[in-house]
Amino acid sequence: MENSSTGATRSSFWANLFKTPTEKSELDEVLLSMPPFQHLNSKLLKLLMKVIHNRVYAANEYIFFQNDPGIALYIIIKGEILITQDEEGDRFDLAMLGHGDFFGELALLDEAKRSASAIALKESQLAVIFRPDLDKFVEAHPKEGVNILRGISTIVATRLRNLNQDYFSLYQRTRIK
Repeated sequence: MENSSTGATRSSFWANLFKTPTEKSELDEVLLSMPPFQHLNSKLLKLLMKVIHNRVYAANEYIFFQNDPGIALYIIIKGEILITQDEEGDRFDLAMLGHGDFFGELALLDEAKRSASAIALKESQLAVIFRPDLDKFVEAHPKEGVNILRGISTIVATRLRNLNQDYFSLYQRTRIK
């Protein structure tokens, strides 16, 4: 693995290629707590589990970099992930995520580049759903696929509404001064 000047290491494709499967009951629990997957029955959940990949990242290892192609949704089974954005050489920490949180969901909806980087702050176990795998699942199970995509869209809309409210609050505070 390659170290960067920030002390973080780059993700190694080969290091994650043959990881053992995620503990099923723990992953089931996390998936069923997420709106996109709450409605799945046990049969469909088992089918979805077949397209989920287990990845382990070392402390300070990058999961992806800002401007990388967006190709997957990441679900945190164990560990802590920091989402950062770099602008003109300055790093801004946007979010700290932990068990049960997820990130990268926009990659399942569009083909845009990553708007931020994700770094494991400590050893972290992630369940990963790649867009082509989810697309095949949606094609094979259209009704459930629509519900999954609707659930992801609801999350994105909620995050956008929260961001709008934060922006408005910040705007109001700056106008008062």
